[in-house]
Order: sequence, then structure tokens, then C-alpha cells
Amino acid sequence: MNKKSHSLFVAAILVASTLFIPGTSSAEEVVSSIARGGLLYDKWFKVTGAEKPKDTHKAWPASNTKKSGDVTWRCKSCHGWDLKGKDGAYSSGSYLTGIKGLEAMANVDTAKIIAIFKDDTHGYGDMMSAEDYQDLANFVSLGQYDMSKYIDYATKTSKGDAAKGEAYYNTVCAKCHGKDGTLPKDMEKTVGALVNSNPWEIMHKIMEGQPAEDMPAMRAFGPQVSADILAYSKTLPTKR
Repeated sequence: MNKKSHSLFVAAILVASTLFIPGTSSAEEVVSSIARGGLLYDKWFKVTGAEKPKDTHKAWPASNTKKSGDVTWRCKSCHGWDLKGKDGAYSSGSYLTGIKGLEAMANVDTAKIIAIFKDDTHGYGDMMSAEDYQDLANFVSLGQYDMSKYIDYATKTSKGDAAKGEAYYNTVCAKCHGKDGTLPKDMEKTVGALVNSNPWEIMHKIMEGQPAEDMPAMRAFGPQVSADILAYSKTLPTKR
């Protein structure tokens, strides 16, 4: 193992070692729970295999007529990929709702967060299991990081290191997405096109994975590694 690889390995261990859930006899690893919570935040009904909601969520603002149906039941649709809501990437565009972000929920007791999921406003009730709610609450409470440190909001460019990102991409991502980011063929756009249009979504998916797919989550390695992958991905072709 060279010095660079060793440093990355040590950093990953340090990140993982700081995130635990108290247990009866030993600490339980929670990073994977946070990553799964990120998948649920993206599209919970895809992760759980639940029936896709048909109606528009009752809390979806009437001022936004561009979105309706199941998309309004996704956490990210109201609070944003960056969890900043109206103060982040969703301050404009088709997902403008005026709904606040979740930054105030960082490090809050997960039981309180779960109660909010089930309150009259959110209305999720028994739509998810106890494990699902715990994972989602862990993501909201323990998994937050400031995307503005890794993405320039004005230019949509990553603040990561593309040279480092190339090595990460070619060893982790290229097997499924191809070295040029044009795979799989059933993906609507190339990796390069997706990153250039919505870097916040792709940053989230690099960190947490893709719901109901085999895409690995880079959560345990911290957001800087994901930002580096994002930076390199932006250099890939935007057309097949």
C-alpha cells in the first residue's frame, strides 16, 4: 500500500470510527445506516418496494404546479439534494417550494425526527418499517455535510480534485458506467451530462448510492472523495 492509499484508508477508518449507535454490549456501526437513509431520502418507495404513491402529497405547496404525484412524496423534492431547501439549489427552478431545509435537524435526537416523519404534516405513518425510519433519521441527524464546500453553486462546478477523482472513478465507477461515463445504455443521460446539469443530485448519489441498484455508496470515505469523483465526472462526454 503506497502512502496515498494508506492515508485514504486511515481517513476512512477515522470517519467510520466516529459514528456509532450505543448498544447493549458493543457499539454498532452506523455509517451504512446513514447511507441507506440517504437512499430512502432519495426515493423511499423504491428502496422498500412499497407501492408508488399516486396522489400529490397534501403538504406540497399549491404554488408549485410543475410537480405532482409520487415525486412530491420524496424527501429530496421538498428539502433538496443539499438539504438546504429554499436556501440551497432549490431556491429556483421546477422544485421551488419555499420549504426550508433540514440543517436545524443536524445532531437532533433521532426519536424526535422519526416523530416528525409521522406527524400530520408529513403523514408517513406506517408506510415504512422501524428500521427504515431509523436509517432515514440517522441520515438527517448524523449524515449532514455542507455541499457548498464541495460545489460552486453559481457555476455548478465541483471544488474537488479531478486528478484524484480520475483514479477513484476508474477503479470504482467505470465498471458499471464505462470509462467515458456512457453506460449503462438504459441510463437516460451520460454521467458527464448528469453532473453538468445537476451536480447536487450526483454528489448525493455518489455518497449514498442509487435506490434499488448495485451502485456502491462512498459515504464511509467522506464527502471530499465524492467531490473529487464529481470533479472528474464533469470532464466526461455529455453525449453518447
